[in-house]
Amino acid sequence: MDVDDATPRPGDLLAELVRQDLDPLSVAELEARITALEGEIARCRLKMDRAVNHRASADALFRR
Repeated sequence: MDVDDATPRPGDLLAELVRQDLDPLSVAELEARITALEGEIARCRLKMDRAVNHRASADALFRR
């Protein structure tokens, strides 16, 4: 078995997260989960913004 085969893919982790049963979680645990997810959303948005800005900079550079 290859080491890469044992590493979960990001999509697999997301699918697992979405399927997780929330019933056993307390209100505090749900709040902590929401806080963590909001942090991850902010991190993803920042990455997207940087990618868009990088692409725009590259496009502007090569149009000259």
